[in-house]
Amino acid sequence: MTKSWHINRRTLLKGLGAAIALPWLEAMTPLTALAGTTAKAAPRRMAFFYVPNGIHMPDWMPAAEGAGFEIPWTLEPLKPFQQDLMVLSGLTVDKARANGDGPGDHARAMSAFLTGCQARKTAGADIKAGVSVDQLAAQKVGQQTRFASLELGCDRGMLSGSCDSGYSCAYSANLSWKAESTPMPKEVDPRQVFERLFSNGTKNETDANRAKRDLYNRSILDFVSEDAASLKAKLGANDQRKLDEYLSSVREIEVRIAKTTQSGEQAPAGVTKPASMPKDYEQHIRLLTDLLVVAWQGDLTRIATFVYANEGSNRSYRFIDVPEGHHDLSHHGRDKTKQEKIRTINRFHMTQFAYFLEKIKDIKEDEGTLLDNSMILYGSGNGDGNRHNHDDLPILLVGKGGNTLKTGRHVKYSRNTPLCNLFVEMLDRMGVQTQSFGDSTGRLESLT
Repeated sequence: MTKSWHINRRTLLKGLGAAIALPWLEAMTPLTALAGTTAKAAPRRMAFFYVPNGIHMPDWMPAAEGAGFEIPWTLEPLKPFQQDLMVLSGLTVDKARANGDGPGDHARAMSAFLTGCQARKTAGADIKAGVSVDQLAAQKVGQQTRFASLELGCDRGMLSGSCDSGYSCAYSANLSWKAESTPMPKEVDPRQVFERLFSNGTKNETDANRAKRDLYNRSILDFVSEDAASLKAKLGANDQRKLDEYLSSVREIEVRIAKTTQSGEQAPAGVTKPASMPKDYEQHIRLLTDLLVVAWQGDLTRIATFVYANEGSNRSYRFIDVPEGHHDLSHHGRDKTKQEKIRTINRFHMTQFAYFLEKIKDIKEDEGTLLDNSMILYGSGNGDGNRHNHDDLPILLVGKGGNTLKTGRHVKYSRNTPLCNLFVEMLDRMGVQTQSFGDSTGRLESLT
């Protein structure tokens, strides 16, 4: 049957207080493309995943360069994605070094990671870092989506107080910076993220509609059911299946959020009970990453940051038999027992990252997958947590960037090659033309 109509990529399913974007559908392909002209390519996405306190590098770094390298122990959860990634060794964040400012490696590690700028050493309100790469991209291309960017994390951001040797807590708790003195706070509550992504109205209207759904045990999908049924009747079989799968994913997340945030306590009459945060760390991570998946799938945003924990975090990982604090263990002094526990924490984070990659690789989009059209950087601003070094950092780049990256390789760069050289290349692939960023000295070679 010849297609005779076209859905705009910005189409929303709407209902009372709800607005749900659509995934990529065949019906979004322009009619002129079906007639033989070039179709508009699927959008490219960019995300940055951050882990604190460095990595146990002997279990991270591949022994061989090039393609076909043997994947190290920490990266084993990524074995199914080996052909989709690059291990980039030798990259450096020079502005995370002291450079005359003394102690404070954790604060500088996070604040400089995406900015390439030296943080002003202050515990007061006069903080200063720089615009981060994600926010530069958001300024240039963010108007193409409902949300310019999405900042997610499992630890709340802070804007004041002293957290690291005279540095403001703002530096060690914020990865994304909109301006040199304006960090972008992370969204940590899955329920709040869900409402932000799928609600339509002011905050008061959103809260009221959520309360109504809770009272009558209704799903947000109930509010858009009429719109969804009308659209589905016009779609082909493949698009109907895609729409069903997408809406099922939204509903599954909604149910999981409800289950993990129920406190079991009733609030007094006239008092709004605050939403509870997930108590299980793994479930917290997976809820937030699933929300990022559907945000990308619905093209609600194309730019994101995700922080597993704030820099210097001393979180206990008792649930994987590591009861000690992460930061304390990172100062291992080459103690084999402590190093074993650090590598266990590293492997846990990598397993969660693999969960995210599996989700986006399973989503078909245009001629490829959502993963094919993405660039996802995973890393830390510290190398070895015991040394607090900021050279030869643990850096992964996953996804083909719309078939502009040659993946499946370990690429080794010369010592002190700026990480920001990579950001210049990533920005270029996002349609943001710039000759320099942060402390870059040029473009990063050998990516294609």
